[in-house]
Amino acid sequence: MKARKAIIYKQIGAKIAYYRKMRELTQEELAEKIHLSRSSIGRIERGKYNHNISISLLIDIADGLRIDLAMLVTFDEQEKKIWWSLQDGDAAGGYSG
Repeated sequence: MKARKAIIYKQIGAKIAYYRKMRELTQEELAEKIHLSRSSIGRIERGKYNHNISISLLIDIADGLRIDLAMLVTFDEQEKKIWWSLQDGDAAGGYSG
């Protein structure tokens, strides 16, 4: 389960980076819009934000990017397959995360 959460954090971070670049914003510019440090944005985009991103912070980020929150936390079938393969590996004793 721990590995699955790590993958989800990385997927959310990648989506944030994608939409930020689509909007032609730097990490610094997004950080200023939502009153967060540039280094925090960088950690979030890498999936390394203490594995604890609040809904409130995700809402702020979505607002700063002018996107719906759902765009950050909705995953397609290909993305979900990554989670399930990890879960199957955990159940089989393969991957310990």
